[in-house]
Amino acid sequence: MESLSDDTPEELQQDKLQAGAESASSGAPPVHIGIIMDGNGRWATARNMPRTKGHQAGIEAVKRVILAAADEGVQYVSLYSFSTENWKRAPTEVEFLMQLVARNLRDQYDFYRDNRIRLYHSGDLSGLPKAVRKEIAAVTGDTRQYDGITVNIAVNYGGRDEIVRAFNRYLKDNLDKPVQSEQEFREYLDLPEFPDPDLIVRSGGHHRISNFLLWQSAYSELYFSDKLWPDWEGADLVAAIADFKARKRNYGGTK
Repeated sequence: MESLSDDTPEELQQDKLQAGAESASSGAPPVHIGIIMDGNGRWATARNMPRTKGHQAGIEAVKRVILAAADEGVQYVSLYSFSTENWKRAPTEVEFLMQLVARNLRDQYDFYRDNRIRLYHSGDLSGLPKAVRKEIAAVTGDTRQYDGITVNIAVNYGGRDEIVRAFNRYLKDNLDKPVQSEQEFREYLDLPEFPDPDLIVRSGGHHRISNFLLWQSAYSELYFSDKLWPDWEGADLVAAIADFKARKRNYGGTK
């Protein structure tokens, strides 16, 4: 698994903790924002459109929000694009979503290039159609050299599933050896080089995190919005960041 730097795991973790402390104490923006993009289907239904139209509109909201995040100094964004539970949806919607993911990764390449966006993926690749795996490999490889905001596309992702897969990877390398620390286990997660999200944002009115980044969000601030995802503008993310900056984060301490 590729690393974003040449630092040791211990140095990386110290950098992450330092970044989190700075964002908590200096009014700095969150280093990493996780976004649960909820409400695409409801947005379309309210307009007497097929649910698929809501997913298409949601892509434009993604672009607006990524640009706003970059302008605000956010370094990482994780987008909850398709969960391990989303396979329960109607087969026609699932098929459309898989096609949309593959097509969007390819068709939006100019957007990534023009804005120097580096893409990563988290989730179980083995459970995705071959065409989707191919596009994920292509776009993560083609954007590898970009130095702008880093975006994680979580597709076929579930927090519990990630922990189980990480545990199995650990056992493969360390049979009969107990885990010595959280940091040692963390190295087996999908993207251990990413800092934990400082802020988890959810659109669409529901107040839950729905199996998103369970390990990583232990101390994330949460921000919920009633606005459906396709209606989100850059200003909505700016408002979430302003709310985050006003909070005091102690990480279990008393300062």
